[in-house]
Amino acid sequence: MNVSKFVRIALLGAAWSVPAIALAQESSLWSVYENTLKSAKYIDLTHAFEPVQPVWPGFANAKFKPTVAGRDIEGYVKAGEEFTYDKHGFVATAYELTTDQYGTQLDPPSHWNPLGATISDLPATYAVRPLVVIDISGKVQTDEGYHLQVADIEEWEKEHGRIPEGSVVFVRSDWYKKWSDAARFNQKPFPGVSLDALKFLHLERKILFHGHEPLDTDTTPNLEGEHWLLHNDFTQAEGVANLDKVPEAGALVTIGFAKPLGGSGGYARYIAIAPADWTEGVSVTEAPGAPLSRQKAPLKRDENGVFRPTP
Repeated sequence: MNVSKFVRIALLGAAWSVPAIALAQESSLWSVYENTLKSAKYIDLTHAFEPVQPVWPGFANAKFKPTVAGRDIEGYVKAGEEFTYDKHGFVATAYELTTDQYGTQLDPPSHWNPLGATISDLPATYAVRPLVVIDISGKVQTDEGYHLQVADIEEWEKEHGRIPEGSVVFVRSDWYKKWSDAARFNQKPFPGVSLDALKFLHLERKILFHGHEPLDTDTTPNLEGEHWLLHNDFTQAEGVANLDKVPEAGALVTIGFAKPLGGSGGYARYIAIAPADWTEGVSVTEAPGAPLSRQKAPLKRDENGVFRPTP
């Protein structure tokens, strides 16, 4: 092939490739990350679960303990021996989880409904959604048993506009601040969400799911809200935290959860993504995540089996 023919072919290929590159750049989500998500503020809405914490009265608390070898590995470990940094180079923890309804969670329909979807049936589209936060904390200060009403939703919409279809609606009560008082956290009265409000959100606004800070949807004798939700194939979040640190409108929420096959509940992680000018949270620039900060002292297990920095 002579040089002039090669140049003509190369130029023709380049001419065809420029629109393709431009189209790829336009459709790429990397620019969304670089221009928006990287500078956004991230706020964790999740309680770290541990052996001593609030749990529904019918369930027991979890137990944390060292992982031990399940079988012999010649010259390295014997069955029943605890793995340690000094002898084996690593440690691991065994979790005795008494229920999948523990800590910050996501309830699938199968929790109440024998025909309902399990946690492993939830689609990948749960991953990121618009976040709506409806604040009833002022009313809860006056009445600890206050439940979200349709009127509260309508008031939110007067200020922020119609709730987006497919969004996640978290109900802020500030009840999460009582998490360290396990006895009081589960004791009635506590705030909830009325059945009328749940029906309005799902049937009129067609949200993905709602979430609340207590470990029950309401304080009715038969838990009518949770019964209606899960028997009508909706999910819900429980034990959500830090909603006082999140904008009422304009943020996103990421939804992560454990995926045990056929699970009737999910240990969940919710993180709000707020605009870059929001006062709470941290950006990727501020907390890049790699490398991570080291502990201030070596990790040792406390009396409940939890690793903590211990001088």
